[in-house]
Amino acid sequence: MKYGAFGNTGLRISQVALGTGNFGTGWGHGADAQVSKSLFNTYAEAGGNFIDTADTYQFGQSEALLGDLLKGRREDFVLATKYTNGADRSANRLVTGNSRKAMVASVEASLKRLGTDRIDMYWVHHPDGVTSLDEILRGLDDLARAGKILYAGLSNFAAWQLSRAVTIAELSHSLPIAAVQFEHSLVRREFEADIFPASQAFNLGMVTWSPLGGGLLTGKYRKGEAGRAEALGGKVFQPENSVQRTQILDTVIKIAEELGTTPGQVALAWAGTHGSVPIIGPRSLPHLVENLGALNLEMSPDQVERLDLVSNPNPSAPARRPVVWGG
Repeated sequence: MKYGAFGNTGLRISQVALGTGNFGTGWGHGADAQVSKSLFNTYAEAGGNFIDTADTYQFGQSEALLGDLLKGRREDFVLATKYTNGADRSANRLVTGNSRKAMVASVEASLKRLGTDRIDMYWVHHPDGVTSLDEILRGLDDLARAGKILYAGLSNFAAWQLSRAVTIAELSHSLPIAAVQFEHSLVRREFEADIFPASQAFNLGMVTWSPLGGGLLTGKYRKGEAGRAEALGGKVFQPENSVQRTQILDTVIKIAEELGTTPGQVALAWAGTHGSVPIIGPRSLPHLVENLGALNLEMSPDQVERLDLVSNPNPSAPARRPVVWGG
C-alpha cells in the first residue's frame, strides 16, 4: 500500500480508503459482524489506514461494529464519519440536517457508537438546503475546540459552496476545511471541471466514492446480477443507459483482457490516477481482495489514454487531467 500527504494536513493516508456502508445489516443487506471483521482485518493487513463511515450507514450499525473492531488499535487508523441524515430512520427533524443542534447531537451519538473520544475527520454528509455555511463552520470549529473532532470536510457539496466555506474559514481563523468528498468514476467525471481544480487550488484532501460506478464498471450487470440496481432503491446505481457508457464498459473489459485482470480492477486503478483517495466499499472478502489487487495493476500510458478519451464527458473539449496523488 502506498501513502501520500493528505491536502494541507500532516496526515499520511493510504491510497484507498475502506468504506463501511456495508458493515451491518440494518438496511436489509450488507455484511454481518463476522464478515465485517474479516473485511476490516484484511484491509488493515494490506496497509490500509483510512476508515470512512457515517452515522446513517446501516442505521448506526456500521459505527457500532467499527467501535468493536478499533479496540486496542484506534491510533492505527484515520477514522472518518459523517452527519446529516442521522442513525435513526425516524429521527426527530431537530437532530437531522446540518444545524449546530443536529451536529452536536450527531457527534455525541457517533462517539458513543464508535467507542472513541474523538473523530479524526468529520464530514458534513451533504447540503440540507437550509443551514448556512457560516453556521456549519462555527459548529465544526466549536467541536474542534472541544476536542471532539480533529479535521473537518464537506461531502457532496458544489464547488461554489466548497470555495465559499474554505474562504469563510480562512477569514474567520476558524477550523479549516481540510478535505472534500464526491463521486468520481469513468462514468461520473463531471466534477473534474470544478471540484478537482477547486480542491487543488486550496490544497484540500480529495476522497472519491463509487469508483466502480455503482458496480456498472465491473460488468456484472451484463451478467444479470442485481447488486446496487436493487439496493437502496437504486439510489447509487449507474445504469448502462447511453452509447458512451456502453463504449466505456467495452473499453474497460477489453483492457482487462489485455492485462489478464478484471474490469473492476481496471476501473479502480484508473480512478486512483486522478489525485484522489478512492473509497472501496466491499460487502464480501472476495470483493475486497479483488479491489486490493487493483493497487498493483500497472496500465500503460496508452491504456490510460484510451480510458480518458472514451469517458471524456465533453468530447469537444481537450482532456485535462488532475495532478496524480501518491508517494
